Amino acid sequence: MLSGQFDVVSFSVLLALMALVPLMVVTTTSFLKISLVLLVLRNAIGVQQVPPTLAIYGISLALSVFIMAPTVQEVGKRALSIDSVNPASSRSVPLLQRAQDSFDPLRKFMLNVSKPEQRELFLASAKKLWPKEAARDAQPTDALILIPAFVVSELQTGYEIGFLIYIPFVVIDLLISNLLMALGMQQVSPQTITIPLKLLLFTLVGGWAKLLNALAMSYA
Repeated sequence: MLSGQFDVVSFSVLLALMALVPLMVVTTTSFLKISLVLLVLRNAIGVQQVPPTLAIYGISLALSVFIMAPTVQEVGKRALSIDSVNPASSRSVPLLQRAQDSFDPLRKFMLNVSKPEQRELFLASAKKLWPKEAARDAQPTDALILIPAFVVSELQTGYEIGFLIYIPFVVIDLLISNLLMALGMQQVSPQTITIPLKLLLFTLVGGWAKLLNALAMSYA
């Protein structure tokens, strides 16, 4: 009877943890920056539904899996090695300690990507907002400080890349608009010419491959 209740509780905890997986993917992996850059690219080209949002998230997830594969593999090895090496002793290891050991590879990834100034900013905010005991022991590598610093760093970097992507497309829009005005074709919408032209130029230079490869290499 007790074992049945324990199984139900364990299953409920597992479901609760699975519900947090999408949140963890967005806040602790490269998914946020990649999806942000791709959405900015779509708006810069001027097509609102090509590729569709679901496709953009799918591309972002696929590239995130490619980037995060070494980190995820290391997390899996640490989580499984605790039980496989010595099952008897692993039962005595506290659950929190096991979770921290498994989280270390992801912590290293976020430390390498996040900006030091963002970590210091959130550490200073934690010392003002948290209770004295928690604030005294707070470190820049703590998950509660590292995760928001990583998110802000990814957002800032994503917008910087988006700004650079926007520049050539804005130049094309300005050139076409001035050309139409010079030809006296004010009745013609510039988008009828700029959108096909931008799609053509982006395709000819291999924009998708170069952009996705550059996003992946930004985590090297």
